[in-house]
Amino acid sequence: MSRIALYDTTLRDGAQGEGVSFSSVGKILFAKRLDAFGVDYIEGGFAASNPKDMAFFRDIKKENLKHAKVAAFGSTRRADIPVGEDRGICALLEADTAVCTIFGKSWTLHVRDVLRTTNEENVAMIADSVRYLKEHGKEVIYDPEHFFDGYKADPEYALATLQAAAEAGADCIALCDTNGGCLPHEIYDITREVGRRISTPLGIHVHNDSDMAVANSLEGIRAGAVHVQGTINGFGERTGNADLCSIIPNLILKMGHECLLEGRLSQLREVAMYTYELTNIRPRKSAPFVGESAFAHKAGMHVDGVRKNPDSFEHINPEKVGNNRRVLVSELSGASNVFLKAVEMGLSVDRSSPEVKSILAELERLEKDGYEFEAAEASFRIMIQKVLKAHKPFFDLEGFRVIVEKRHKEEPCITEATVKLSVKGETEFTVGEGDGPVDALNAALRNALTRFYPEIASVVLTDYRVRILDPEEATAAKTRVLIESSDGKDTWGTVGVSENIIEASWEALVDSVEYKLFLEEKKAREDNG
Repeated sequence: MSRIALYDTTLRDGAQGEGVSFSSVGKILFAKRLDAFGVDYIEGGFAASNPKDMAFFRDIKKENLKHAKVAAFGSTRRADIPVGEDRGICALLEADTAVCTIFGKSWTLHVRDVLRTTNEENVAMIADSVRYLKEHGKEVIYDPEHFFDGYKADPEYALATLQAAAEAGADCIALCDTNGGCLPHEIYDITREVGRRISTPLGIHVHNDSDMAVANSLEGIRAGAVHVQGTINGFGERTGNADLCSIIPNLILKMGHECLLEGRLSQLREVAMYTYELTNIRPRKSAPFVGESAFAHKAGMHVDGVRKNPDSFEHINPEKVGNNRRVLVSELSGASNVFLKAVEMGLSVDRSSPEVKSILAELERLEKDGYEFEAAEASFRIMIQKVLKAHKPFFDLEGFRVIVEKRHKEEPCITEATVKLSVKGETEFTVGEGDGPVDALNAALRNALTRFYPEIASVVLTDYRVRILDPEEATAAKTRVLIESSDGKDTWGTVGVSENIIEASWEALVDSVEYKLFLEEKKAREDNG
């Protein structure tokens, strides 16, 4: 199979997605990470768009990229403007990148209603722009915007626009489904026909408005494209662009193509998570290949099958893309789930032992009461230890009180919590203040424990979620609280359930702290022997 060139447009097309934003430093860090990953082209931004993009082109020259070429993005010259005087074309040259990617029109609708020029002038705009950039020593990638819609409306004119780019010297023509409305068979048929008529190497650039972007990209490649454009995590305007995190493993593992530096595929999940972190966007758990749930098994039959032969319920080995298998526990679990989860946690149990049955029975009882452990594995571990009578509480609650006071309508609420704990034979009575009841309780708990367990100082709450379980009960309904905590290295989830949201929150907080103390105790044992 052939090598497919990877063209990442996350910094330009991806940044047009709602809620997606890169800082100036973040753009440089992202480009360096993509270079190390083995992407061939990094589109840094729209040269004539904003100062941040031009600053990126200036600053990236100071970095020693080992593999990737940086591309500046722009459009063909404007109608009736000499190419050397067009400010967009001049900005592309000012960006001083090895590659220039320009878009032009292939759809007569756009020529008539958007450019408001003639079909002939549009063809001249394409040819002049490509030729001018080539004369200035640039590698030129031409993106015929809305090409597939244009081809369906007037195939001969759409092909004439491509011929103009090809004859002017374009190095690659990346066919675009800009509205994202085409289906895979259309992409394949049209790309294959273009390949018969145009000798210039073809690429594919599609959007995801019909949820077909990955499939359409693969069909474009199957029809002869040797260059694919997309974004990490599928970021992009409206519903997003083609997701390189799905395209890359499909190309390598399913279609036999080369498209990364050798040995880099196992970094795929790391790159995806790094991108979420840079953009401050919560990762999509259900994302194929790289999502936390991509290789998570919940149904007992599936878990039993994976235990016997992973191929029975996994389409690839998760480690190939840097992911890992997860066993979930819920009311759907069987003994296989509990057994494998216990083994995963390092507990020594036998699959057919009475302990496994006891754990399963307790799991079912708790879930009937409203507990959910899929996102609260730390609480599940503590539950297992309690069932096995192996749990050692690090402290005991004697009582707590939370006061919320608003002294004046113009002043914010003041929240204060007091807790009374028994810790290592001593009684601790401490106070904490916070933005709300849970924040204040968390502060009071830390104040009480830090003297005895200084290691909890590194733990922070990274997420707090509340769900009302019985809405028909109104204010008397049970509440489930899920807390996510991190010490900077590990992340874990805990759960609490009660008719009182403060009590549910306290339960989850206690599990969070105890789990951290358990990890530290386990680490100390391992270090000592």
